[in-house]
Parts: sequence; C-alpha cells; structure tokens
Amino acid sequence: LAVRWGSGVIAAWATSPGGCKLVQSTADCAGRWLSSVPGNLRGDTKELLLDDNTIQVLGNASLLSYHQLQHLSLPKNQLQLIEPGAFLSSQGLHVLSLADNLLFTNYSLTAAALSALPALRMLDLAGNRLTEDMVSVLVWNMSSLESLSMARNIIMRLDSSVFTNLTQLLELNLEKNYIFEIDQAFEGLQRLQSLNIAYNYLPCLVEFGLTQLRVLNVSNNVIEWFLALESDDLFELEVLDLSHNRLLFFPVLPRQSKLHSLLLKDNEMSFYQRLPNGTSLANVTVQFLLIDGNSTNITTVSLWDEICHSNLSSLRLLDMSQNQVWYVPEGFLAQMPSLIHLKLNQNCLEMFHLSEADPLAMLAELDLSQNRLAELGLEAGARDILPNLQLFNLSANQLRALPPGVFTYTRKITTVDLSRNRVDLCPQPATAGEVETAPCVDIRGVETLTHLSLAGCGLRGLGGHPFQGTSLMHLDLSDNHRALSGDLGWLQDLALTLQVLSLRNTSLSSTAMDFSAFNSLMRLDLSGNSLTVFPTSLGILKLRSLDLRDNCLPALPPHIVQMPLGKSLQEVYLSRNPYNCCTLGWWDSLQQVEGLHIPDGQKVTCRYASRTLSPRALPESILQSCRWQTADLALLYLVLALPTCLTLLVAFAVVFLTLKQKLLKMVKSRCGVSSPY
Repeated sequence: LAVRWGSGVIAAWATSPGGCKLVQSTADCAGRWLSSVPGNLRGDTKELLLDDNTIQVLGNASLLSYHQLQHLSLPKNQLQLIEPGAFLSSQGLHVLSLADNLLFTNYSLTAAALSALPALRMLDLAGNRLTEDMVSVLVWNMSSLESLSMARNIIMRLDSSVFTNLTQLLELNLEKNYIFEIDQAFEGLQRLQSLNIAYNYLPCLVEFGLTQLRVLNVSNNVIEWFLALESDDLFELEVLDLSHNRLLFFPVLPRQSKLHSLLLKDNEMSFYQRLPNGTSLANVTVQFLLIDGNSTNITTVSLWDEICHSNLSSLRLLDMSQNQVWYVPEGFLAQMPSLIHLKLNQNCLEMFHLSEADPLAMLAELDLSQNRLAELGLEAGARDILPNLQLFNLSANQLRALPPGVFTYTRKITTVDLSRNRVDLCPQPATAGEVETAPCVDIRGVETLTHLSLAGCGLRGLGGHPFQGTSLMHLDLSDNHRALSGDLGWLQDLALTLQVLSLRNTSLSSTAMDFSAFNSLMRLDLSGNSLTVFPTSLGILKLRSLDLRDNCLPALPPHIVQMPLGKSLQEVYLSRNPYNCCTLGWWDSLQQVEGLHIPDGQKVTCRYASRTLSPRALPESILQSCRWQTADLALLYLVLALPTCLTLLVAFAVVFLTLKQKLLKMVKSRCGVSSPY
C-alpha cells in the first residue's frame, strides 16, 4: 500500500483480488484477460476501465454492484451484446466507451440497453462495423448525448433519419467511414459545434448551411467543390479543414463568418482568370438554370470571377500549400487584414509581389518555398511592408537576389530560409560610393535576424563582412562546395552570438580553419567533408553537439576527454571515418564519459590492414599486434641493442683475461724496468 499526501487528500493505491489497480474511486482493470466484469470492486467506484480484455457480453447483472458508476470504458474487447437491463443500476453513467468491439451482431438489443441511460453525455462506438441503419437504431432515444463517435465503421450514406432526436449533440465524429452522400443529415442538430467527416468519399459539399457549426473537418475526401449557402446570416464557423481533397477552385465561403483557420493543403486549386500563355478569361460567363418546383430561374455569373465575396477579416491562418497556384490575384490578400500565417509552399508560383495594396500588416509567417519563384517583387517606394513578419521561407526556388531594402521594414524578422536558391551574399562595400552591381542578398544591419539558412546556394568564396550588424545564432551553410575557399574571417562578426553552425558538405579541409574565436558555439556540424586531422581549435570550445561523420579522420586526440570540449560534449556523431584500429585510446575514453551520447556508435568502424572492424569487439590477435605497433620505439631499440652490447662486453672481457699476461709483458718490455730512486 502506497500513500500519497497532498493538499489534505490521501490517494491510496491498492490491488483487488482480480488484479485491478484501485485509486480513490477509479478501478483500472485494463489488459487483465477478463471475460466478465469483476464483481468484487468497491461499491463506490465511479470510473471503471476494462480496456483490452475478452468480455463478450455485458449482462443484466454485470454492473449491479456499481450504483455510482459515471465512467465505463470497454474498448478492444470482444463485446457482441449488451443486454437491455445492463445499465438499470447505473443511471448516472456520463461517459461510455465501446470502441473496437463487435456490436453489429446484436445492435438492436444493445440499443435497448443504451436507451436506459438518461444522463449519458459521451458515447464512443468507433470500430464496430456499424452501418447507417444500425447507427440510427442505436442512437434513436439518446437525446442527452453531447459527444458521439462513429469513426471507423461502414457508414455509406447519411440522411435526416440517422441522427434524429440528438438535440443536445455538440460534437460528432464520423471519420474513416465510406460516406459518399449526405442529405440533410445534420439540419436537426441545432447545437452541433464540431463535425469531423475526414477520410471518407465525399465528392462535393454544396449549400453548406450549418450556421451554428464552429469546426468542420472534411479533409481526406475527394471533394472538388465547396459551396456555402448564399445567405447573409452569420456563420459561427471558425475552423474549416478541406486539406487533402481535389478542390479545383478556391471554396465559396459563407459571406459572414468567424473563420480564423482555413486549411486547403494538397488540392488541385488554381486561379483561372489569367492563364500562363497570356489568355484572359475575365469576360467568360456561364448561365445556371435553377428549377424549384414550378419556378425556373436563370442566373448569369462570371465563371472566373476571382473576387472573394466572403468576409475574411478574421482569418489568421491560410494554408494553400501543395496546390497548382501559379499566381495570386490582385487584391486577394487585402481581404485578410488579420492574417498571421500564410502558407503557399509547393505551388507553381513564378512571382510574388509585395505592395502596400496587400499590406499583410499582421503577417508573422510567410512560406513561399518549393515554387518557381525567379523574382520577388517589391513596389517602389513601399514603406510599411510585412512589419510583423518573423519567419520568411523562400527555399527551393530560382531566386538570384532579393529586392534591395526588403528587410528594411521587417522590424521583427528572426528567421529567413534561402536554401536551394542560387544567391550570393552582398559583401561590405570596399570604398564609399562603390555600387554592388552583381545580384546578391543583403542582410547586413538586420539586427533581429537570428536564424539564416543558405544551404545549397552555390556560395563562392565568401569574404568581407556579409553578416555585419546581425546577431545570428543559427547559420546553415551546408552543401556549398566553394564557400570556404579561405579561412573563417568572414564569420568574425558572429563570433559572440553564433550558437549553431552547419558546415556539412562544404569541402572543408584541415588547413586554416580556426574555430577558437567562436566561444558561444554549442552545435557544430562538420560532416561530409575531407578532414584528415581533428581541428585543434575545437579543443577549447564548449560544444554540446559535434558531428564528424563522413570525413577522413584516422583518430581523435588521445586526451580529448581532458579538453574543455570533452567535458562539455553531450552528443557526438563519429561514423563513416577510416579510424585506425591501433589508435583507439580516444574511443575507450569517450565510452567512459558520463552523459555523453553517441547516437551512431553502433556504426563506428576502424581499419586494420584491409579489414573493417567494430571497435567494440576487436579480436585479441589484432589487439596484440597493435600493442607491438604502438610500443615505445626507444624501448624497442633498447631491447634490440641490449643483447648486442652484452655480447660485445663479454667478448671483450674474455679476450682481456685470455691475453692478460702477454699484455703485461708487452707493456713492461716497452716501458722498461724502473730504476731505483
């Protein structure tokens, strides 16, 4: 028994004889292979969790002991039948989850049981193989419901008879069915606020008139048209998700609504008044013949009218990514003064024009990536353009430059992505009055800019002071093979602020690269280069992450763990280098560093002769051979020279002793006998 104290409340955990976990008034019996509801739990149980068991029938007596039950959860059982009297003793039940069972088998008897729950608020019948006729029977007399899930069933068609009497329903989930037609199925749900019909087969939505609805999700269908009812009534709609459909045109929205999020991602939308070949369809009209009973009306409209007649003044998010938009109609964005996020990435845009006519004064995020932009237009003399822009994504286009002064009035810009364009950075003018004529991007003096990506831009021989006046913290220069032709002097203006630097795949060699000035650097990516020697200047840095993959390094410094770098590192990538199996002392040291993570450690290999081995399990024969190869040469020479020296010494002693008498006589004969004094 474990007791938790807090705020004067005691929460006692215990285990019942059936293996259920008990805490206060909750009994958790999930995953216990139970074939029936346990009858030995506390009588005051309010929440009973029976998920993932093998219960097939909920009998009339199953819940007799639990008069205070409010929440019953039975997903992922094998439930086929709920007997009509099963809930008679649990009239206060508020939440009932029956998802992923087999209730289609005896749905009529189960419906009788559900009708005896006058206080039920939430019901989940997802994944029970129910048809629309079965659904109609199951929820016929459940007027208290506020939330209903019928997801993952086999519903195909909905009409006004299916949800009759659900007058209190606020939320309805019908995703992942097979619905292809809806005929006035929701008109009687006067309080409905959230409707999810995603992942079905709806071909269109016309005469949409649910004025009380706040959230509508019809994503992942096959919708080609969305037409709201022509009415001046105020729609409560706030979120409309039409993404992943087949929309051909911008949806016809309610004239008056509270819409703040419009999601149109991954459709086939375009604007058609002007075609790429210069043809104009502005004057093309079409006549609609409307027959209502005995009356016939003929309405003539402009087929390609791009004027949006809806009030979009509250719209804050517009996602039109992954469509076929090749231009934005003039004045289109001017109707959205509250827009904060605009996503037009992955379209066919060839030009995007910024003007005071479309001020986008509140815009904080603009994504124009993965288009065909060759030019970003800026109205001459325009002053108040994108004043609140923070994130500007222009990656993967065909830009060679940006308009001069484009960042002059973006007083809050923090992130710019220019990767995968063919741009150069403007260097600092050498002399006063000299004009830079080559196309380039000038970011000097943009004080708020902290994140800049120039990956794959084909930068050539950077020099001067391209980052002067900025406070960049994240800089990506990867995939620029000719950018680092000299030293890193052109980065000196970022020495105090730069925290993340990517120099991946920049043909970086070990010469003339001094990182010692970048004391604030925390993450450095040097992968995909030609480093043959570990840059010594890295040793004094206090990096948290270092990527050295795909280089030509035979080893790391043997005492790397004693360096400031080794003490600060939390993550290092080392794989795909030709390490020497006989100089792995640094590897063993890194393995002992507490808190250091080597994500690709299993992929690190070393070389011995022509073999590629794992440093984690080197054969003993190779270790022995490495010991000989790495032994102290002076000691080796001493060991080799010592026998020779001893041999010569012994030979000399033998010769001396053998010839001692003769040598003495020879000395005496030459020196003569000494005369007396």
